[in-house]
Amino acid sequence: MIAIDFEASCLPKHGLSYPIEVGISEDGFTSRSWLIRPHASWTGWTWTDEAESLHRLCQADLWRDGIPVERVAVELAQALGGAQVIADSPIDAYWLETLYEAAAQPCPVEIQCVSEILRESGLASCVIFDAQTRIDAMGFGRHRAGEDARWLAALLMELEKQVQAKGQSLRRAPRPTEMLTYAAI
Repeated sequence: MIAIDFEASCLPKHGLSYPIEVGISEDGFTSRSWLIRPHASWTGWTWTDEAESLHRLCQADLWRDGIPVERVAVELAQALGGAQVIADSPIDAYWLETLYEAAAQPCPVEIQCVSEILRESGLASCVIFDAQTRIDAMGFGRHRAGEDARWLAALLMELEKQVQAKGQSLRRAPRPTEMLTYAAI
């Protein structure tokens, strides 16, 4: 399982939204992230002060330190391989598709939403809440893609222990009806 997270120019409810950072983590201890240079096709799309205050990145940071979408797309595809890719929100699927569309490359994976996986796990809400409380206490930074991916990966690892005690696993290949695309949001 690989946790993925995106930071974006705004939430789609505020206008056209594009990805500005993507992060992944497999183990909750390490992560890899890419700042994304805005693509020409996103010119005129929405940027909000609210989003900037959350992720603490300004457009100048992206133009100075961001990586072109084509390179991010290739490196991300290589890093994800054939893994089960999990996000904490269905909107991450939209930003993944937006990235690959701008890069003119096929999207290499589908994202599964953690809420669906947890619903199917059979874990009681109190078990999930307790695990989340333990992970929150670890002091992860938030609202940066790498740190958010680390947080989700750590939560998944903690919950995997719980389902393994029941002789099950959260790890599995996605079924087509579970895969999220923006059209499903």
